[in-house]
Amino acid sequence: MSVEVVTFGCRLNIYESEAMQRHAKDAGLGEVIIVNTCAVTSAATRQARQSIRRIAREKPDARIIVTGCAAQVEPETFASMPEVTRVIGNHEKMKAETWAGMRDFGVGASEKVLVNDIMAVKETAVHLIDGMRGRTRAFVQVQNGCDHRCTFCIIPYGRGNSRSVPMGAVVEQVRTLVEHGSREVVLTGVDITSYGKDLPGEPKLGTMVKSLLRHVPELERLRISSIDSVEADDDLLDAIANESRLMPHLHLSLQAGDDMILKRMKRRHLRDDAIAFCEQVKRLRPDMVFGADIIAGFPTETEEMFSRSLDIVDECSLTHLHVFPFSPRPGTPAARMPQVARDIVKDRARRLREKGEAALLKHLRGEVGSTRNVLIEANQVGRTEGFTLVRFAGGVTQGSIVPTIIAGHDGKDLLAA
Repeated sequence: MSVEVVTFGCRLNIYESEAMQRHAKDAGLGEVIIVNTCAVTSAATRQARQSIRRIAREKPDARIIVTGCAAQVEPETFASMPEVTRVIGNHEKMKAETWAGMRDFGVGASEKVLVNDIMAVKETAVHLIDGMRGRTRAFVQVQNGCDHRCTFCIIPYGRGNSRSVPMGAVVEQVRTLVEHGSREVVLTGVDITSYGKDLPGEPKLGTMVKSLLRHVPELERLRISSIDSVEADDDLLDAIANESRLMPHLHLSLQAGDDMILKRMKRRHLRDDAIAFCEQVKRLRPDMVFGADIIAGFPTETEEMFSRSLDIVDECSLTHLHVFPFSPRPGTPAARMPQVARDIVKDRARRLREKGEAALLKHLRGEVGSTRNVLIEANQVGRTEGFTLVRFAGGVTQGSIVPTIIAGHDGKDLLAA
């Protein structure tokens, strides 16, 4: 009897996969493989389908349940696959009763698709878990959904509108994780800088971060996942400046460095806004390390426009770059815009990655000789406060935080003394 989960996509999916696996096991399900999909690009959906076919070949007796954003926006795509036993929506997958209802697995006698209108969901409940199996850091969902409609993005239709987990519930979840041994917690969601707009009093993300650190003093390290810098509030900036347990690493949803492209994406910031934010944060926290998402080859992007995305890597002092070659997502406005030739898109993505590799190398060189507190993961590796990977030659204990002298690097990771 086993329940396995194959997870694609974001940190929120990782958190939800943990909760689903526990629901399924509590329901007594066995020989089940849950595929938690991502819909951020067409390639992500295609990858999920390929994975489903591979799983079916390797484990023909297992029943495959498909859920996640791709299942939410394209349920018929997965329902038409003979390898799939059932398709479950993003709201339904987080309900214990959904999994309990499959205890006898009378799926063949019921509807194959259980996907309802995600836009009708008005709140997000905390899903209590006491740890993350096989992981040294735990993820906590504080928000779900998105009220914005970027022209390239299908995710609001997979996740629904923005809704927040009440602060008290977040505090209790983090306290439980710490009591069960978690030393680092990552706050995650779809658009976490929109946190609190739907809650009484409309508390902002910074308010919640400060409250969490105050009420769970035992928590050693707190991280924030991807943020929209234009929505960063004063309390969040104050926490960045003054809360040493808030780790000096922010992943920014930049997407582009050219104002016209940002407007065509319907982003809420311009180039100068992003640069000013990074400069402000660096003044407040000089050791801050930035990551960022950048799309290469967005529709109508000229070489001159693209050059501004290259330049913003240096201007925002970016270190960890996530590069996405633009892929038209059916159902989005960007898919109907004049497209950039695929060979140009691929070439620009390559150049952006090379720029990112150079930025990372500069960061690695700057870390040599410093002492960092490294949270040890599996296989003799860990991460610094700034989320840079460190490799150890000798034995280290998973889950420990080790003061480490950085002796060198291999071009990709730091090397411990």
